[in-house]
Amino acid sequence: MFDSIRNHSKILMGLLFLLVIPSFVLFGIDSYSRFEDKGAVVARVDGQKITQAEWDAAHQREVERIRASMPNLDAKLLDSAEARYATLERLVNDRLISVASEKQLLVTSDQRLARYLQQEPSIASLRGADGKLDMERYRQLAASQGMTPEMLEARVRRDLSNQQVISGLQASVIASQSQTDMALQAYLQRREVQVQRWLPADFASKVQVSDQDLEKFYQAQAERFRSAESADVEYLVLDSAALQKSITLAEQDIKTYYEQNLQRLAGQEQRRASHILINAAKDAPAADRQKARAKADDLLAALRKNPKSFAELARKNSQDPGSSSKGGDLDFFARGAMVKPFEDAAFALEKGAISDVVESDFGFHIIQLTDIKAAKAPSFETMRPQLEADLRKQQAQRQFAELAETFSNSVYEQADSLKPIADRMKLTVQQAQGLTRTPAAGAPGVLANPKLLQALFAEDSVTKHRNTAAVEVAANTLVSARILNYRPAAIRPYAEVKDEVRNLFVLDKSAELAKTEGQARLAQWKDQAAQAQVGAAVVVSREQIAGQPAALVDAVLRADPARMPTLVGVDLGSQGYALARVNKVVPRDAPSPQQQEQSRQQFTQLWGQAEAQAYLTQLKSQFKAQILVEKPVAKIDASAKKQ
Repeated sequence: MFDSIRNHSKILMGLLFLLVIPSFVLFGIDSYSRFEDKGAVVARVDGQKITQAEWDAAHQREVERIRASMPNLDAKLLDSAEARYATLERLVNDRLISVASEKQLLVTSDQRLARYLQQEPSIASLRGADGKLDMERYRQLAASQGMTPEMLEARVRRDLSNQQVISGLQASVIASQSQTDMALQAYLQRREVQVQRWLPADFASKVQVSDQDLEKFYQAQAERFRSAESADVEYLVLDSAALQKSITLAEQDIKTYYEQNLQRLAGQEQRRASHILINAAKDAPAADRQKARAKADDLLAALRKNPKSFAELARKNSQDPGSSSKGGDLDFFARGAMVKPFEDAAFALEKGAISDVVESDFGFHIIQLTDIKAAKAPSFETMRPQLEADLRKQQAQRQFAELAETFSNSVYEQADSLKPIADRMKLTVQQAQGLTRTPAAGAPGVLANPKLLQALFAEDSVTKHRNTAAVEVAANTLVSARILNYRPAAIRPYAEVKDEVRNLFVLDKSAELAKTEGQARLAQWKDQAAQAQVGAAVVVSREQIAGQPAALVDAVLRADPARMPTLVGVDLGSQGYALARVNKVVPRDAPSPQQQEQSRQQFTQLWGQAEAQAYLTQLKSQFKAQILVEKPVAKIDASAKKQ
C-alpha cells in the first residue's frame, strides 16, 4: 500500500490541492483561525489551562440559568464584556477550589453521598410509595443533563468534596454580640439633618435660549438623540393552543373517552366515621401499650352492649383532641386521608357498624361508620364541554409533537420566507412593526421573548433577512421570525428632535444654575453652619433615607462626627443641588433580643463570606492563578458622570 502511495504521490498532491484550496475559498482562512482561537488559553490555575471554549461554554450555561429565572432581562447585559469577564472569574474560582480540594485530600464518603442524594428534592421526588427509587426516571434525570447516573453521582461527589474547602472556613466564624453591635452601629448609624434643595425647575425661566446654542448643544450631545435599532418583522407560531381550534372531534370518540374515564370523573367514595382513640406511641414501652390496649378492649365491650353510647364514651375517653369534643366525629374522608390500618377498617365496615380494636402508630382506635357518600358519576351531557376540551388538548399536543420537527426543519431549509411553511402547515403569518432588541417591561406575547429577540437581531438575520431558527418560547410553542425592514440605531436629524434638544438644553443649564447657587450658599455659610437657612430636621440612615437622594445620604453619613454641626453640599446632576446641615448622631433604637440574634446571624454570615473571599485571594497566590484576558473597563455615561 505504501508503494502505491509513493508511486502516485503527484496524483494525491493534486487531490489534496483540490480539496483544501476550495475550503479556504468557501470558508476563509479566518474560520480556521477562529477554530484555533477556541483553544486559546484565557486563564491558568496551578499550571492547568482554561481555554476560550471552556469559558464560552461556562458563560452559555450561566446565561441560560439567568434567563430561566429572569426571562425579561435585557439580553445585552448578559452578553456584555463585563458579564463574560465575571463568568471567567467564577470559572477560575471554581478551578481554585477544585485544586485545593485535591491538594488537601478532601473526599466524600459513600454514606455522605447517599445521604445527600436521598435529601435532594429532585431525586427524592423519584421515589415511589414504597420508598424505592424509580431507576428509569433517575436515568432520565441524569440524561437530561447529558450524563449517566454514574456520571451524575461522580459530579455530586466532586461538588461535595469541593464544598469542604470553603464551608469549614465559613462555619468556623463566630461573631459575638458586641462585634455585631459595633459593626451595625457604624453601618446603620442615624443622623439628624436639615436639607435645602435647589431644583433645576426653579431656574428654568432664567435660561436664555438661541438657535445657535441649540445647534451647538445638539452637535456636542449627539449621542443623547440616537434612536434605538428597530425592525418590522413577520413571524409564524406553532402552538398546541392554535392547533386545538382546527381539531374536529367525532361523537363516538367523545363518548368512548367518557366511558374510559367514568371512574375518574365520578371521584372517590367517601365515608364518615367517628372514633375513640387511646394514645400509645409506637415506641412506647410494651407495658404502656398493653395498658392502653386493655382500656380500649373495655370500651369496646361497653359499646357492644350499648352501641348508642358511642358519642358519649368518645367525649369522656377519646384522647384525640380534634374529635373527642364532637363525640369522635371525623367528618367525611376518602381513601388516602387516614393511616392505612384505620382506612382499611373504616372502608370494610357496614353503615352503623362498630369495628374491633384497630392498632395504628398513634395507638388503639374503635371506629363507628356513620355514613357513606357513594361516588356519583356526572352525566355525559354535563361533562361534554370538559371532555371536548380535554380531547382537543390531548390531540393538539400529539399533533404538536408530530409537527414540531417539520416546523423546525422547514424554517431552516426555506430560510428566505415563512409563507411556504405557513401554507403547508395551515398556519397564519403575522406581522409586527417597530420591534426592538429589548422588550418593553411587561410586554406580552411571543415577541417579548428574549431568546427569540436575540435570534431575530443576530447578524445573519439582520443582514440577510433569513428566518430565525425555531425558538421554544413556552411549553408546546415554537416561533420563527424574519426581518422585513431593519432600521439601525442612528442619530436623529436636528429638525426632528429640535423640541427635545431645547428641553434637554434648558434642563442642563437649569441644573448648572442650581449648582452655582447652591455652591455659593455653601461657601457663604461654611464657617457659620448654625446660621444656614435650611429645612426642617429629619433623621436619615442607610436603612431609612427619609425621601432624600441616595448621594446626599452617603455624604451626610461620611461627615466627621467630631465637627458637628457641619455643612455638606452635593451635586445631584439633573436633580439640582442639595445642601445639608448635619446636626448630630441619633442613637439607634434598642433592638429586641430576637432582632439582636437575627442581626448576629446575618453579620456572622457576611463575615464568613468575607473570610471565604480572603481565602480565595490567598489560594490565587498559592496556586499561581492568572487571568490572561484584560479586564473590561465599565463604561460610564454622561448622565452618570454628572451625578
